[in-house]
Amino acid sequence: MSEATADASVDSSRRTWLITSCAMGGVGAAAVAVPFVASFQPSERAKAAGAAVEVDVSQIAPGQKVVVEWRGKPVWIMRRTEEQLASLEQIEDQLADPLSKRTAYPTPEYAQNRHRSIKPEILVAVGICTHLGCSPGDKFTPGPQPSLPDDWKGGFFCACHGSTFDLAGRVFRNKPAPDNLEVPPHHYVSDNILLVGEERSA
Repeated sequence: MSEATADASVDSSRRTWLITSCAMGGVGAAAVAVPFVASFQPSERAKAAGAAVEVDVSQIAPGQKVVVEWRGKPVWIMRRTEEQLASLEQIEDQLADPLSKRTAYPTPEYAQNRHRSIKPEILVAVGICTHLGCSPGDKFTPGPQPSLPDDWKGGFFCACHGSTFDLAGRVFRNKPAPDNLEVPPHHYVSDNILLVGEERSA
């Protein structure tokens, strides 16, 4: 065998070995990639967290608030009393955005009203302050209280930085929170069954 033939044979063998090695490496990489890509698929728990939440509002007493979780957020559902509803008009001159016109947290059209809800007595709002994401506390009792004005009509108080919201989740003027509380998509599937997380179909 000539020297040239021997070199060609070695080059051919080396080429075959390289191709085989690369092919096997590619198979290995693909095998590793499958579980890695699969890890980006949403888990069943994550899917459940985004699902709409059904609430029977007939079980909520006047003046009572319940909390459900939707997409990992606390959603407040409160049945306001006649007195609480009446107070919403009395403090509008103290509010930063009484008609919910700001767009940082767009308010659904069906909640762009004084009570910010479909049914006047039922408040549906995300219980997260629009300032830095704290959760405001309930301050439903009217009247003078620490850190609240003397003419307080009832609402929510964020102790982290002092933002105050009325019983429709509207923020008072000159507070750190830049916007009203978020109103999540919701609708009623019957007189008493509320579905949080979905708009009504057209």
